[in-house]
Amino acid sequence: MDVMKQKMQIRGIGIGVGVVVILLFLIFNPITLIPAGHVGVKVLFGKVQPTIITEGLHIVNPLLSIHKMSIRTQEYTMSIADREGRVRGDDSIAGLTKEGLSVLLDLTVWFRLIPTEAPKLYQTVGPRYETVILRPAVRTTLRSVMALYEAKDIYSEKRAEATLRLSTMMNEELKGRGIEIEKVLVRNVTLPPQLTKAIEDKLAAEQQAQKMVFVLQKEQQEAKRKTIEAGGIAGAQRVIANSLTTAYLQWYYVNTMKDLVDAPNNTTILMPFDQKIIPMLPIGK
Repeated sequence: MDVMKQKMQIRGIGIGVGVVVILLFLIFNPITLIPAGHVGVKVLFGKVQPTIITEGLHIVNPLLSIHKMSIRTQEYTMSIADREGRVRGDDSIAGLTKEGLSVLLDLTVWFRLIPTEAPKLYQTVGPRYETVILRPAVRTTLRSVMALYEAKDIYSEKRAEATLRLSTMMNEELKGRGIEIEKVLVRNVTLPPQLTKAIEDKLAAEQQAQKMVFVLQKEQQEAKRKTIEAGGIAGAQRVIANSLTTAYLQWYYVNTMKDLVDAPNNTTILMPFDQKIIPMLPIGK
């Protein structure tokens, strides 16, 4: 009886311990899930740990605070259009070009966090890194690049070159801050109205000049063709002229008259050739 009682007591204690463990597990929750495209930054008693937790299910120290940060490609847009960018209202970037003209640009930046540098970024900047370091770096770099180009270059022919330079300089500006610029998209360039018209007129004039070059080339080719054709005709005429002897012409004339004589509708043929040939031949059936 005593043995049975002891077993029941031990069993009760085991159940109690299990319940306590389960309660502690539920309270402290040592299991964490990091979503796809994210990393977890670990903070223990206010101190950021240098290592990260990758995506997936993990058992961690329940005393750790886990801050999830996206490492996917993100976009930051600054636009003149309301509600299109991160800031409401006109958020386009104004800057001076090489010749001192004021130009407005709409810009989109594709960027991502460098996973291994996420703890440092969280520690030194915090979760508002877009506002704290990304936005100022983009605006400053854009103004620096704009000063290297004339307005017409950014508007048309050197736009791709300026965009590539922007991406390179932004990465240099953000080096060591845990952010990588993937691509910069210059979405719209707003120039002063008079300059826009001047550039459009210039482009139209260049297109017209290119069209005239094409027309002139076509006319030159046509002139060459006609020259060659005329040379061929002249050559043929020289060959024919050299072959037209008096005897040949007399033979050809007689054969032609014979065809006329054989024609059913002819009654009289005049032959003004020379005195040796009868000038008129009566024809009858």
